[in-house]
Amino acid sequence: MQKGAQSGISARVTELSLYGCFVEMPDPFPKGTELLLKAYASGKYFETEGVAVYANLGHGTGVRFQNVRPHYVSVLKQWLIEAALAKFGKKN
Repeated sequence: MQKGAQSGISARVTELSLYGCFVEMPDPFPKGTELLLKAYASGKYFETEGVAVYANLGHGTGVRFQNVRPHYVSVLKQWLIEAALAKFGKKN
């Protein structure tokens, strides 16, 4: 959701990392737009400020995270570990 907006939009988050993500949407936010990103998955909630670093018309927006609170860094790390284990499995 654009910072300061009264309502948000639902979109799919992909390419998640510690530093940002890609938000799939047909009408992406222009580069430089300040955002408040909220995500829900696996019964957990993540929220951070961000900025659109690029827009791919018809596909989505690349977002760089800013000022991520420590609690949400923990949630993000847990999601990334779960994703890596799902993709690569556990080492024996």
